[in-house]
Formats: sequence, C-alpha cells, structure tokens
Amino acid sequence: MIDVLVVDDDVRVARINAAYVAKVPGFRVVATAHSTGGALARLAEVPVDLILLDHYLPDENGLAVVRELRRLGHQTDVIMVTAARDVATVQAAMRHGALQYLVKPFTFAGLRTKLEAYAALRHTLDGGGEAEQAEVDRIFGALSAGGAEHNLPKGHSPTTAELVRQVLLTADGPLSTQEIAERAGVSRQTAQRYLKLLERTGRVRLSLKYGDTGRPEHRYVWATPTAPG
Repeated sequence: MIDVLVVDDDVRVARINAAYVAKVPGFRVVATAHSTGGALARLAEVPVDLILLDHYLPDENGLAVVRELRRLGHQTDVIMVTAARDVATVQAAMRHGALQYLVKPFTFAGLRTKLEAYAALRHTLDGGGEAEQAEVDRIFGALSAGGAEHNLPKGHSPTTAELVRQVLLTADGPLSTQEIAERAGVSRQTAQRYLKLLERTGRVRLSLKYGDTGRPEHRYVWATPTAPG
C-alpha cells in the first residue's frame, strides 16, 4: 500500500480529498493535517510515501513543507493539490521536487489519474538496476501522465511541455503565443513549437483573433475534456 498524508487548510476539503484517495486501489490515507506545522508534526509521527499538499496554509505556504522535508533529508514524494494558479508557484513547486500539480477544483477522475501515474512510477523505480534511454524516457513520461504529453517527439522536453500546459490551465481565457512564452519563461519560438504539437494532438484549441489590420492573431486554450459522471 502507498501511505498518503493529505494536507489542506479546509477540514471539509481535506476530508473529501482523503475519501477520493481511499477509492483508488493501492492507496490509503494514514493522516491529515491543516497547516504547515501540523503537516511536519504528522510526518514526524507517521512515515508516508506521498503527500497531497495544499499551497495556501494558515501559517506558511505548502512549499515551506517541501523545503523543510528536503532540509531534513526526507525524500517523501509530493503532489501539489491547490487553487494556486500563478505560474511562479507552479515553477517553484517543480524546482522543489513536486512530482505533479493538480489545480483546484478538480474531479475524482483527475486525481485518480495522478495517483495511478504515481503508482506506475513507483513500480518502475522499485525495479532498481540501470536504465537505458528508453527506460529513462518512460520514467520521466510517468511523471507527466495525465499532463501535457506522454510520448513526446525527439527534441521535446516533458518539463517544457508541462510548463506550457500549466500556463494554459491557469489562464482566464485564450492566450497568444507571446503571452504563453512570457508566462512559461521560454522563447516565443519554443512556445510556438510546443503549441503546434499540443494542437495536433488535440490537447490545445486554436482560435483566431482578428484586428483592424494585418494577419489574425493565433490564440490558444487548453482543451480540457469533460469528466464522466
């Protein structure tokens, strides 16, 4: 079993998230917490494999939990589950080692996808040994399961694809290529390359904005599927 700590400042939301986790085979919630201090106290009492971590907590933000864990030498895995939608927070979470980032509100299906991808990743890593490039690509692809793209063409980075995805997911409406590039911290050419790929695979929808003169501006939005049920 994969032992999970659920951290959310809202007791009701923590209860709902814990119930979601309990519905996914192979996972069990062993503790909940509602603050940074509470989370660190629970981790000192009960070792866990995975933390579902909110960012907005009453004492410090969720990334403070991750920083303190790493300072203490703990390698507990983290999936951010939060309403924090700004790209700076997404980037900070990635740099601190969060494996996934799930934006609220989300469906059970959305969380289940993240958890199943995480379970698949653990199964792969538990095998140990050495990895050829194809195996390395599969491991990194598991981190992005349910994310931007599972099997990226040669020359495309899963990390960059995930950044572009998060920019689109957290946007209030369609964005231009330049806006996406600036928010993701990449060049316009790089953003355009990934957007074309995501559009071809049906992950992104393209629309045209016509101005008074010149060519229409391409604008993009993430094509979120409707969850069943």
